[in-house]
Amino acid sequence: MLNVVCDSNEVKEGFDKAFKQIAKKIKLPGFRPGHAPRAMLESLVSKEELYDNASENIIRQGFRFALEDLKIEPDQTTRPTVELKLLDQDTSAAEFTVKVPLPPQITLGDYKGLPLHKPVISVSEEEVDKQIEEFRKRRQLREAVTDRGVQDGDVAVVNVKLEGEAGEGRNFMTIAGQTFEQLDKALMGMKVEEMKNLEVTFPENFQEKDWAGQTHKIQVTVNSLSGVKLPDLDDSFAQSLKTESVEDLRERVRIGLSRAKNDMLRELVTDQLMERLHERSEVFVSDNMWESLAERRLRETAEEQKKEGKTLESYAAEQGMTMDQLSEAWKKTARLHVERALIIKEVFVKENMELSNAELHAELIEMAREYDTEVEEMLKILQKNEALDELHFRAISRKVASFLESLAETTEFTQ
Repeated sequence: MLNVVCDSNEVKEGFDKAFKQIAKKIKLPGFRPGHAPRAMLESLVSKEELYDNASENIIRQGFRFALEDLKIEPDQTTRPTVELKLLDQDTSAAEFTVKVPLPPQITLGDYKGLPLHKPVISVSEEEVDKQIEEFRKRRQLREAVTDRGVQDGDVAVVNVKLEGEAGEGRNFMTIAGQTFEQLDKALMGMKVEEMKNLEVTFPENFQEKDWAGQTHKIQVTVNSLSGVKLPDLDDSFAQSLKTESVEDLRERVRIGLSRAKNDMLRELVTDQLMERLHERSEVFVSDNMWESLAERRLRETAEEQKKEGKTLESYAAEQGMTMDQLSEAWKKTARLHVERALIIKEVFVKENMELSNAELHAELIEMAREYDTEVEEMLKILQKNEALDELHFRAISRKVASFLESLAETTEFTQ
């Protein structure tokens, strides 16, 4: 945090420049804009507008001088956070504090031979039957779930963190409705990235042996969600889908389930590898980089709740949290996302990786599939929202994750 007390001359210059900026927009008969006598213009300039413009001028110049004096090189990709503590034109006084974003520093740990525990993917006939029952109800084709909460039968990656336990919690790939009663009940209706606090008693046969049979207060987060949905099952409908028979349609269901599980497996593998590499690495990142992300997500959540006639406070209560707990949870999540992104980019650079047009196009196809839209339309959406960087980073993440997995010490197990 940098505290800046401005010189009186700097303050006067800031106000004079602000007055001239505003005067240029004022039109008086007989004078060109900005050339009327100051005495005639002063009464037409609002104090609020003058102070707003002056503060920008003073802070910009004062911040630049302070950085030069202290020989600080800030991170140019991140905006500083400024708090104006004093601004008085009469006394030519100004003081402000700046949270200066410094360039991130990453010391990568050994990323070769990361431990990886990976479930073997299989699809049973019971799972096919269960999914077909859902398909009959929904009558639509969809794989990635982005517009609703968890429903029975969805494939989900969830993070469970014990209260008071250090670390980032543990990730699980599960079928909603097939975990255990308390967790299933909590998961139903939760959307991706939602968090909820609750107390559960883990079953005696729970896969994490050190939790089995114990009661804990936990925070559960839905990291990702996927479900395969197909229409009614009968021969005529199967033929309308250009399949030869009901059995052929069942095979499509089986392939869809396998794809959904493999999508979730990819998320699980990536999370596990990044968690292990994060533990081995040292990452320094300025608060500015992740605080704005957390604030934006809170605003988005508030807007989503407002559309449903709810408040952010009521949403927090529904998740078993106070507003402070919800804010803190998002801050931790935002910081984790930023730090992991920096680690991914560091591996990409260190290994001299490059992205081909084919890889970017493949990622675009994947995004279009997830959002259930055409490839061309997906590209237009990204361009309109100036979000092509997201496409680029997703492709980088996929490439780095595949690289880390190829070097990992992998242990497979059957669920």
